[in-house]
Amino acid sequence: MASHIVGYPRMGPKRELKFALESFWDGKSSAEDLKKVSADLRSSIWKQMSDAGIKYIPSNTFSYYDQVLDTTAMLGAVPSRYNWTGGEIEFGTYFSMARGNASVPAMEMTKWFDTNYHFIVPELGPDVNFSYASHKAVDEYKEAKGLGVDTVPVLVGPVSYLLLSKPAKGVEKSFPLLSLLDKILPIYKEVIAELKAAGASWIQFDEPTLVLDLEAHKLEAFTKAYAELESPLSGLNVLVETYFADIPAEAFKTLTALKGVTALGFDLVRGTKTLDLIKGGFPSGKYLFAGVVDGRNIWANDVAASLALLQSLEGIVGKDKLVVSTSCSLLHTAVDLINETKLDDEIKSWLAFAAQKVVEVNALAKALAGAKDEAFFSANAAAQASRKSSPRVTNEAVQKASAALQGSDHRRATNVSARLDAQQKKLNLPILPTTTIGSFPQTVELRRVRREYKAKKITEEEYVKAIKEEIKKVVDLQEELDIDVLVHGEPERNDMVEYFGEQLSGFAFTANGWVQSYGSRCVKPPIIYGDVSRPKPMTVFWSSTAQSMTKRPMKGMLTGPVTILNWSFVRNDQPRFETCYQIALAIKDEVEDLEKAGITVIQIDEAALREGLPLRKSEHAFYLEWAVHSFRITNVGIQDTTQIHTHMCYSNFNDIIHSIIDMDADVITIENSRSDEKLLSVFREGVKYGAGIGPGVYDIHSPRIPSTEEIADRVNKMLAVLDTNILWVNPDCGLKTRKYSEVKPALQNMVSAAKAIRTQLASAK
Repeated sequence: MASHIVGYPRMGPKRELKFALESFWDGKSSAEDLKKVSADLRSSIWKQMSDAGIKYIPSNTFSYYDQVLDTTAMLGAVPSRYNWTGGEIEFGTYFSMARGNASVPAMEMTKWFDTNYHFIVPELGPDVNFSYASHKAVDEYKEAKGLGVDTVPVLVGPVSYLLLSKPAKGVEKSFPLLSLLDKILPIYKEVIAELKAAGASWIQFDEPTLVLDLEAHKLEAFTKAYAELESPLSGLNVLVETYFADIPAEAFKTLTALKGVTALGFDLVRGTKTLDLIKGGFPSGKYLFAGVVDGRNIWANDVAASLALLQSLEGIVGKDKLVVSTSCSLLHTAVDLINETKLDDEIKSWLAFAAQKVVEVNALAKALAGAKDEAFFSANAAAQASRKSSPRVTNEAVQKASAALQGSDHRRATNVSARLDAQQKKLNLPILPTTTIGSFPQTVELRRVRREYKAKKITEEEYVKAIKEEIKKVVDLQEELDIDVLVHGEPERNDMVEYFGEQLSGFAFTANGWVQSYGSRCVKPPIIYGDVSRPKPMTVFWSSTAQSMTKRPMKGMLTGPVTILNWSFVRNDQPRFETCYQIALAIKDEVEDLEKAGITVIQIDEAALREGLPLRKSEHAFYLEWAVHSFRITNVGIQDTTQIHTHMCYSNFNDIIHSIIDMDADVITIENSRSDEKLLSVFREGVKYGAGIGPGVYDIHSPRIPSTEEIADRVNKMLAVLDTNILWVNPDCGLKTRKYSEVKPALQNMVSAAKAIRTQLASAK
């Protein structure tokens, strides 16, 4: 019985790629140094899977930024502003597209389906001259083969690539991106021909858009594309992989009829309804790659239940046509549990990171083939039983409080317009008030202080003194820049979710459970294993300390319940909304304590609200109902004069704008600049927004410093669709990934732009 892994984490067990990328970007190491680190990581990953007994090992899932950008490079679809002149795409062009450079901005970045991973959105139009400009897929296949490992090269499928793209600037928004299929397929044919010549026997096309609600003409594009590729693919086994959700019936019908395709991969963890389609009629003679091991979470697989499911599938597709697989790429989980020395043994026994999931896949494949590892299955059963019966999972008081939430929609008593009037009387802000999103640069010295405090190398007194000094520096800088509503810079926090999770019950933490978010950015999601409550205040001391340093309003900074949920590894033994309500009650306690401490502006970030939106439209309403309700729970009891902000970033918000309004926040700051200001289109189309709103005026994920004129131009575009008295001026997101040498001039220009427009507006009266 065969085994398969859809994809594997790239960063390395100790984030080796992250540090290599950042060293290269900072000019401290060469391209050859970066390539060497990357090659060592790939070699280690391939060897690990080979040693574990995996038959179908992926290649070309490694990336210096993301797999969609890799495909853009493969197709030579470089926007003209990067002045690429042809030939093989080198790091300079590649990273300029991803991060921007001194003279031009980066391409748009957005969420990869409903994950916290991001991709760079291709910018396409009728005039793009596609060419085969990156041989990475073939090079990595040959590299693995040279190490004695025969891999399955993985490509983003041609139809999904186009469906995930957007019309380039200057191209009509209605431009049919699928009309470019005939232009990109010749390049796919070249890649296929080179892979065949190199000796590949299998090829994997990732077509995850098949799980979306696709119109008939989009489904027809899959039929057309694979019919066109049938001849070049002859002689190869071809796997089309889908993941993240159930596949709709019409898409299943299209997929199973594709010409030249010999194997179909499905997510059977998040796509349980797909099982009914498989049982209703799976094409004879085709392989089924059954994704039964969860690639999105860190819980140990219930191997007995998975084996029973696989055995039932064996009766449908045949013993020799069933392949045990992961539900999706393991990119979305942590690397290896062996690196976790601080997790207690009980919780550790409940978990499986990427390396352990590889073992689970192989154990299931061996069991299906009649070589069941009884000791492995027995230990797994014991761990499953331990988790179900452990008293640390359940808190009756929390469950009772959460259950009592039913039946109320938890809205503040006064409407937002009246609240804004009351807040303005108290805060006395100018029009177009300026603020930032929360974090300031995380310097090497600051990280050292936190690290030494955690390692107990410095005392609590020394730690508090160092953090207070950092807060004072951030407050003084903002006052020098004349920013209106200040933040304390979050120097005590390494990560916005981890910081809160460490102070809430029901959470566990890893030492090295890093997961890639984008580029070199990694996050370490907490593990929610039990009922959630707040034992004591979490941020009141630091917010009060910061407020004492200034007469200007100081924002209390919290992470919202939906974002904590979506950016954690969440327990899978109860519905997600129940866990979210528990977190909301904990954040509510914190909001009320901040208000009692005199904090008049409180930001409750919901950066990940849109990210959690289910991929199928039929499931949207229920998710948005409990997600928005959870946010309202956090601030339902506070005074009208306390201003509630929220923040959202790097997703497409236009389709949920009415739910955002329903959150009933007083002010929302929201990513806008990197996505070509498409957020503003929803207001041009007539949506009325009465609360305060700050669409980001510059992209903080790029080192580029925007000019005063550029920012002023953005603000003027906003004023064309938004009332002056509700508009705020702020960056797209927090500033922790930037350097002070970038932050100070960018904020200086932002404040100058706001002041210039205030002057214009005053003189126009």
